[in-house]
Amino acid sequence: MLSLAVSSMFFHEYPVDEIFSSVEEAGLTGLEFWVETPHFWLRGHPLHELKAAVRAHPRLSPLTLHAPALDLNPCSINPRVAAASQQYAVEAVALAGAVGADVVTVHPGRRTARRPPSRYDYAHFRTYLARLRQASAETGVRVAIENMEPKVNSLLCTPEGMRETLDAHPWLWFTLDVAHAMTVSGAEVARYLETCGDRIANVHLSMVAEGQRHLPVAGREEACEVVRALRDAGYRGPLTLEIEDQVFAHPLSLEEKVMVLRDEHRYITCCLS
Repeated sequence: MLSLAVSSMFFHEYPVDEIFSSVEEAGLTGLEFWVETPHFWLRGHPLHELKAAVRAHPRLSPLTLHAPALDLNPCSINPRVAAASQQYAVEAVALAGAVGADVVTVHPGRRTARRPPSRYDYAHFRTYLARLRQASAETGVRVAIENMEPKVNSLLCTPEGMRETLDAHPWLWFTLDVAHAMTVSGAEVARYLETCGDRIANVHLSMVAEGQRHLPVAGREEACEVVRALRDAGYRGPLTLEIEDQVFAHPLSLEEKVMVLRDEHRYITCCLS
């Protein structure tokens, strides 16, 4: 059975304990905790508070984490930016180990200039993966790298490129971002499943339409197709709703966010029935 989770960034403005409580109230059974969740990030990463929330909500375990990605680039042409970005990701793996999380999702980085990635960028990428491999070995936490949108300077934005990377790094896992793949087409999601399905450790589920990404899935048949394809492929890991709360017609209250997640839960359950 798939475990339905949500990214903590859907509750961007709320304290950590309220985020956990609201996700459980919505009937979900998982949570992807973004390390950059403001109430945690801006207060010096209080580990004891995150541990307390995990203990208080065992239904949401095992947690998954998303490593810091905002304003960061582990493959930056600026070596200090690259080093800082890599260090944040390594520290996210250590944090995952400390709170008993199973998977950490990381972004692959990109070429700083809007040009195809060069040997210099891939050299940074290899250094980044080597550091993550060590952190994974030390903690036992799985590291899953996410497919990016197909932009000229993206490092990992095709099923073939992801497969090549996974084959070269057998310890590494894959986070399938459905919305990123759907910016190409619905068929691109199927190609990722066919090419890399054996290494998926997490799935970010949301829709795209008219240039907007990370839309809710309720009522969208293409979302049902993705969920059924995952089930039929034997995937049994977390299915993580990655919904942008800014796409709604008005700012949502906490109660409205819980209702949105309940609707998402009902729809996905119907898709699988």
